[in-house]
Amino acid sequence: MNIGNIVFSNPYPVFLAPMEDVTDIGFRLLCKQMGADLVYSEFVSSDALVRGVNRSLEKLQVCDEERPVAIQIYGRFVEAMRDAAQIVVEQAHPDILDINFGCPVKRVAGKGAGAGMLQNIPLMLEITRAVVDAVPGTPVTVKTRLGWDHEHRTDITTIAEQLQDCGIQGLTIHGRTRAQMYTGEADWSLIGEVKQNPRIRIPIIGNGDITTPERARECFERYGVDAIMVGRATFGRPWIFREIRNFLDRQGEKGAEQADDNVLSPEWKLSVLKQQVLTSVERIDEYRGILHSRRHLAASPLFKGIPNFRETRIRMLRAETTRELFDIMESVRPLIY
Repeated sequence: MNIGNIVFSNPYPVFLAPMEDVTDIGFRLLCKQMGADLVYSEFVSSDALVRGVNRSLEKLQVCDEERPVAIQIYGRFVEAMRDAAQIVVEQAHPDILDINFGCPVKRVAGKGAGAGMLQNIPLMLEITRAVVDAVPGTPVTVKTRLGWDHEHRTDITTIAEQLQDCGIQGLTIHGRTRAQMYTGEADWSLIGEVKQNPRIRIPIIGNGDITTPERARECFERYGVDAIMVGRATFGRPWIFREIRNFLDRQGEKGAEQADDNVLSPEWKLSVLKQQVLTSVERIDEYRGILHSRRHLAASPLFKGIPNFRETRIRMLRAETTRELFDIMESVRPLIY
């Protein structure tokens, strides 16, 4: 499978989804080490890039170790999206430029950007054409949803063709409508319909509710997608990429699971979480680096089932130094086995 000139030799590519305030460079690097085939940046406001807002420009930081990497932009104005695309390519040189037509949160979709574009398809297509034309040497992809609401969820079959005609070289579909936000189950049947459309020539990446290696395999085999994208299941569990990779690449090999027991042991997972904290601290500073990592620690399945963990979780969320946080993590080590 390839997206433009980016070739993925793995027959089952697994991508890290773009997530605001989550997929910074440190987390992307960690997920790449865990086996992610492609990682995405946090989404970047086109308006902010054009205005030169420092926080948005910081999101364009990319290092060679994480490549191939995609940077995602969003917005609702054609000129701003076109200009932002050029800024991204000139400053970050991403392997792929992705357009966000899927973010459901009110502050984005409510203003007509992100998933809000699903209510204005002509503008969506105009923006897509402008971005594709603005960066001829960089593959442009789109991430979107099934539709605005249940009544319009089958629109994706037509929208996919229209976006392809605009020149995009890959399409990611989250199997929910904007109205669903992140509730209910993702509907992969429509993602499968798009993939099976004989007029679709570009890769189709499926997204939504991939939380286990078994589900990952099912999505490849049942719906025929070219790649899958994992999002919220990575919170506190960046090793999910290794779990999926092992299952997809080595299923059926006798003893494969046992061979990786040491790598995926609770001891190893705890060390990965510590590495995540240290990476954030090194790239930002101690206070903000810990702040950025705490949501992952609080959500990590590694601590699930520990008796009376609520108080420990609160202590984790209140920790202000690396030493304090690591002491708390070490205090529950005997309980995670």
